[in-house]
Amino acid sequence: MRPLRDNGLSILFGALFLVTLIGQSIAGYLEHNEELREHGQALVSFGSFVTSSEFVVDVAENWQSEFLQFFLFIAATIWLVQRGSPESKKPGDEGVGTDEEQKVGEHALEDSPSWARARGLRQVVFSNSLLLVMGTVFVLSWLAQSLAGTVVMNSENALHGQPPITWLEYLGTPDFWSRTLQNWQSEFLAVGAMIALSIFLRQRGSSESKPVGVPHHTTAIESD
Repeated sequence: MRPLRDNGLSILFGALFLVTLIGQSIAGYLEHNEELREHGQALVSFGSFVTSSEFVVDVAENWQSEFLQFFLFIAATIWLVQRGSPESKKPGDEGVGTDEEQKVGEHALEDSPSWARARGLRQVVFSNSLLLVMGTVFVLSWLAQSLAGTVVMNSENALHGQPPITWLEYLGTPDFWSRTLQNWQSEFLAVGAMIALSIFLRQRGSSESKPVGVPHHTTAIESD
């Protein structure tokens, strides 16, 4: 049972991700076939739907906004602080920190990752690996959303007797930016609310909250 306990958060959210993705695919499949039925067109199989641009664009637009949120949050917390929030370093600790603080190079611990002990490019890559991966997934998800969205729009244009458009033309359409910005604004709102509300509100036992009795103005790391 220890592996389950030690990896409980990853297992929970991995399971929730799979359940909701499957649920989205089933609901989207039923909705898509209902639309085809209303237009007198042939229905598609479930396998055809989940590999279609209609499904990919909906999934990708959610993924890209989520990874953009974390990419910006990780980058912003290097240099910006919010006094009193457990999501922030304490004021005065802005920046990337010294090698000693980060336990890299000659200051690495005996059981530190090998790339933390390395020098040069490997250490630079590992030191920024979280931001690099988040940014890469965001860019790839955004690209998948835009390409799939182009296919979907051209399918709709064909139904209405309109000419197809290119990928670059789609990037300038209201449809693309409506899909994109409605997700971005919700992610920014959620992160901003978490940062601000955690200054004044508590959740006993959560690592995302300060201890219940810590003053509002105290940043979580200052209470250790």
